[in-house]
Amino acid sequence: MGIFISLLIVSLIIVILAISNVNSYKKYIYNIEDIPKGEDAIIVLGAGVKNNGTPSDILADRLETSIEVYNEGAAGALILSGDHGREEYNEVGAMKDYVLKNNIDESIVFMDHAGFSTYDTMYRAKEIFKVKSAVIVTNEYHLPRALYIARKLGIEAYGVKSDKRGYQLMDSYKKREVLAKLKDFAYVNILKPEPKFLGESIPVSTSDGRLTEDDKN
Repeated sequence: MGIFISLLIVSLIIVILAISNVNSYKKYIYNIEDIPKGEDAIIVLGAGVKNNGTPSDILADRLETSIEVYNEGAAGALILSGDHGREEYNEVGAMKDYVLKNNIDESIVFMDHAGFSTYDTMYRAKEIFKVKSAVIVTNEYHLPRALYIARKLGIEAYGVKSDKRGYQLMDSYKKREVLAKLKDFAYVNILKPEPKFLGESIPVSTSDGRLTEDDKN
């Protein structure tokens, strides 16, 4: 019994330290007007789309915020990363349609069709899109983990929160985020898996975003 309790205490300490480490990356969250200028890309993390194929409220606000960040001159390209693992479900297509309605040049919009997780998105941003510095746009609860992963993978990342209203299921998102922090702490420090899909490199600094319309990358 004594050994079991000792192991339980050690495990609990490791969990607390891991979560605290991830949460410490809140320090890289900025207001839009204070974000460093001239980064390689703005990375927009996907979320659900409605049955009619348009962005959900939470995704629309991420996209709207990314446009505001772009208009501030924070970066010269956008990476829209989401789930396009099935032909009938296309987050990144909905994201691109939304962005292009806001006078954004299509050539600077890059689509990451295999952003199935935050870890996959950041890994692919580094390895495929050759991003060295970025502004990450997502909700406040999600930003510390996204920033943690990006910086651990070698991207000089800053975050801007996209929360513009209350969202359904936010309480459940926050609860799941605790486990996600533990998973990704293990991923970046111990397991270091490759994402589900990799592909040919398409550097955002020298490529045309229209090359990513095809979902083979």
